[in-house]
Amino acid sequence: MKKILGLTLLAGMFAFYACGPSAEQKAAAEKATQDSIAAAQAAAQAAEAAAAQAAAAQASADSIAAADKAKADSIAAAEATAAAKKATGKKKPAPKKEEPKKEEPKASGKLDVKATNTAGEKKEGSGKLKIK
Repeated sequence: MKKILGLTLLAGMFAFYACGPSAEQKAAAEKATQDSIAAAQAAAQAAEAAAAQAAAAQASADSIAAADKAKADSIAAAEATAAAKKATGKKKPAPKKEEPKKEEPKASGKLDVKATNTAGEKKEGSGKLKIK
């Protein structure tokens, strides 16, 4: 009985191995997997390129819109300023002209000293001063 059971198990193992995929089938499965990966990567790259192009188009549209808004704001501000000037009827005062500054005469560096003595008499150029 042991011999029959051993032979049956051995035959089952050969049958299991024989029923599995062949080398050609394994190669075909591997090739299909690689093709699927390549297709997924190509689709991802195409999606990234489309997203980048859409972002560039959106940025361009945003910058154009910002420039148009700035232009409209500038025109509105100029019109408001003109309307305010027209309503008040006043003109902007002309800028004042600056007069040239007059230079003060420079000192000669000599002092004129008048001294008085103790009696109250004035002397010119004595060089002695008394401070009260």
